[in-house]
Order: sequence, then C-alpha cells, then structure tokens
Amino acid sequence: MIDTIIVAARVRALAPESTETIDGVDAVAITAGRISAIGPRSEVLPLAGSATELITHPHATIIPGLVDAHSHPVYSLGIVRGLSLTGVHTYAELIAALERGREEQAGEEWFLAWGLDPTAFEGRPIGNAALHEVLGADRPAYIKMFDAHSGIASASALSRAGIDRPVTHPDGSGAAGDADGALTGHLIEFPTMEIVERVLPVQGFDDRVVQLRRLLSDMAAVGITSAHVMDLQDDDALDLLAAIEADGELPVRLRISPWVTPDTTDLEAAELIAMQGVGGRRYRIGGVKFFIDGTVEGGTAWLSSPDSEGEGLSSTWVPAEAYAERIRLFDREGVPTATHAIGDRGIRFAAETLASLPAGGVPHRIEHIESVEDDVIDLIGCSGIMASMQPTHCTHHMRADHSDDWSRRLGPERASRGWRTADVRRSGATLALGSDWPVADFDPWEIMADAQLRRSVAVLGSPVVGAAQGLTATEALEGYTTHAHRSVGSADGALVVGSPADLIVIDRDPLACTPEELLQTHVLLTLVDGVPTHAAS
Repeated sequence: MIDTIIVAARVRALAPESTETIDGVDAVAITAGRISAIGPRSEVLPLAGSATELITHPHATIIPGLVDAHSHPVYSLGIVRGLSLTGVHTYAELIAALERGREEQAGEEWFLAWGLDPTAFEGRPIGNAALHEVLGADRPAYIKMFDAHSGIASASALSRAGIDRPVTHPDGSGAAGDADGALTGHLIEFPTMEIVERVLPVQGFDDRVVQLRRLLSDMAAVGITSAHVMDLQDDDALDLLAAIEADGELPVRLRISPWVTPDTTDLEAAELIAMQGVGGRRYRIGGVKFFIDGTVEGGTAWLSSPDSEGEGLSSTWVPAEAYAERIRLFDREGVPTATHAIGDRGIRFAAETLASLPAGGVPHRIEHIESVEDDVIDLIGCSGIMASMQPTHCTHHMRADHSDDWSRRLGPERASRGWRTADVRRSGATLALGSDWPVADFDPWEIMADAQLRRSVAVLGSPVVGAAQGLTATEALEGYTTHAHRSVGSADGALVVGSPADLIVIDRDPLACTPEELLQTHVLLTLVDGVPTHAAS
C-alpha cells in the first residue's frame, strides 16, 4: 500500500538514467519510507489506495534531500554562545559589536562571543586589547574565532585557566606572546583553547538537548536531510542524540566521524574501529576524521614554504609518516577516513598518502583543500580520492585584492590557488559540498549560489574571487546530493525507485533559476524516510 504521493510541477531526480529531460515527470510515490514509483502523475496517481496521503504543490520542484557534507552540530553548541561576530569586518565594527554585547550580557559573569574573522583586526596583532578596551581586563571573556581553531581570552580568563606565560609547540599551537613576552590572549589550536574552555560556564544537559533539537530542525527547514558530522568531541554527544530519539525522531540523519589525533593510542584506534555502525535510528558512527594541519590564519596550515609571518612549516603529525601509518590501519580495517588539509604541503601529503593505498578499498576524503597545486588536483582526480569543500569560506572571507588575513599570509601566488572547486570537479573527482557549521552558516542555497558566482550573492556588489572556479547549477546541486553520498560510499542521493524517501519540495527549479533567485529558495516540505521533518506553514 502506497503511503504518500507527492505531485509538483516537476521532479529533478538526479538519477543516472536521468528523467530530467522527460516531459511530465512530476510525481513521487512513497511506501514504507522508500520511493516506490516516480513518473508522470497520470501513471503514479492510479497507484494510490484508500489510505494514501496526497500532497500537491502545483508550482514546486521535487529534488533529493540535501546533505551538508561537513558540519559540527553538537560541537557547535559549545561555540555558538553569546555575541555573534560573524558580520564584523573592521576593527571599528569589532569595538561597536563588543560594546553592544557588553550591554546584552550585563548580567553575566562571563562575556562570550564567537565567529570573529581575524581580518577584522586590520593588521593589528590578534589579541585581547579590544576586549580590555570595552570590558576591562578584570572581566573573564572569551571569543571563539570563526575558524574554531583559535580563540581570544581576556587576562582574567587566562588567569582562571592557569595560563601565565606564552608557549609555542612544534606544530605551531599554543598561547601567543608579544615582543616583550607578555600574553596577548590569542590561543591557537584545540589543546590550548580547551584549557580556557574547561573553565567556561557549564551548559546543562537538558538545555543542550533543546538547543540541538532546534538546530537540527532549523537545518531541516532549509532542506537538509543528512549531515556528515566531522567530530565526536563532546562527551555527551551520543547521549544527546539518544535523548532526542527517546522523545521522537532526529530531524536530520547524522553520520558521525570521530577524530584521530597524534595522541590517539592503539587501543583507542581499535575502539574507533569497533564503534563503526554504532548509533540510533537516524545517527551512526561512520568513518574517522584526521587533521594533517591547522589553519592559514592561525599559522598552523602545513605549507611548502613559510607564510608572511614565517609560520606554517609543520604538520599536526610529527613525524607526518605517523599519519600515513594510521591511515593505512583504518583502510585495512575497512574504515573510511576524512582528512582536514588546508595548506599546499598538507594537501599534497594527504593526497599522496591516499593515492598509495591499495585500489578497491573504502572511500577516503580530503576536507577543505584551500590552496592546492595543479598536479595535486590531477592526483586527486585520477586516484579516486574524494573531495569535500566549503565554497562560502572563500566568498565570505577572501577579498579579491588579497587584503584579507588568509591571502596576506599566503601571498598572491598561493592565494590565487584558493578554493579551486571547478578544477577539482573537472579533474574527475567526486566533490561534496558543505558548510563546516558553525564556521559558516549552513544555508545550502547560499552556499550553492556562491559556488556558482564565486562571490557573496547575499551582499550586493560583493567582489568575485576566482571567477573561473565557479560551478554550474547542476554541479552545485550534485555536491549536495549525489556527490555528497558518493563521497562516503553511498549510492543514494538520487530519486530512484527503492531509494530512501529523503526528499524536499521547493518553490522553484534549482537548475533553471539564477544564483540570485536560488538564494531566495523556500523549502515547502522536507521528508526523511518519507516522514515530514519540516512543512512550511
């Protein structure tokens, strides 16, 4: 018995045997959570039974559900706290935002903020001077930077955390100091940030459940049916998800890849292998996540030559061959991997490591691929290495004149090789797209629009950055559907008979509208397993 039939103006199935060019394909039937028929309504509607629900959107388009291929929904609960600084681009704007936040958080002991782009310092040293100017040095305050790999702590916050002097580790991480040896408050990479984050106000479990459910519902409302969660850092992460499922269903499917770090022991690696497939109805452990390096802005990206500050010459893994050994272990055990790789040397090493693995194994991905050379792109394409990139990291944070902090550190030549999405795709590589939430907003329509025009479509008159790297409308949509699934070894992502009924109904044709029009897309209905997770009022 067919449970549901959805009729719209058209279906964009994205199937290998495409129905896109066949006139009249406008209906999808769903039975027990799977697609049971797709075709013209004249053929699908007669299949209905007495209990079949009919949903009609006469001017809409039915497409596969969208997959955010790189996201941190649980981890973000500890980041998106207090004042958002995501719209701050200058030092004056930073001061004004902090003054506004001071009033908003007047009753709180701690001042918290997040999402600050270091370009806002306009060449000033990154540090806590602005916090002290607005809040005073005695108030504990902490800003999580936009890349989530660095933070800024006030003098009081540093004191509470027991950080009393600068330190720099071989991989570039640590607590920065000025020329006189005084702490600046700039904390670089996770181990150092976590020292301060351990003394921040604790969030209650029940509150975190509510926040996570709301976040996932917001993702469903923009058409996301699945997300690749690139961490399992929160001790209560699986408990949070279990609590939501104890009271209903997750609005979004979650594939969770825990981190493997240089400190991961053999026993812990074995535990990660044993955890594969563990989860609930709509969440499970799948794959693992590595970091070959850090970030350009923090001076921890692994580069072939130093950045403008003389930094960026080390991998997170010392020696880097230890990374390759771990990759080979997980490959032998049939566990897919994803590697965060930002700098040109790091991307090269990751690609060469993955290309050397025996053919025919599980898929392996490289995340971000921010600045990369031609021959490495060719290697990714010909070796079957999966790519995962986030277009708005370029369009929101890179400036055409290379005055942004990322470009300044790399220099013009390397900056000109930034976020080469079109070259990666046309090398033959699978290219999954995503947000890296909370590094960037998870709105897939903005990301797909920006991916096409290579500028911030939401900001009128924003400059184009690397116009030749724009994707086509089809390539952008595939990055959120078929290619996102393929990047983790799944054959789903298209609307075909027998596939899970993860689909969305939107108010326009994403393959026939302009990027500006795509930005305004309204999601009318989101289904996971044929069950609504969002329905527009």
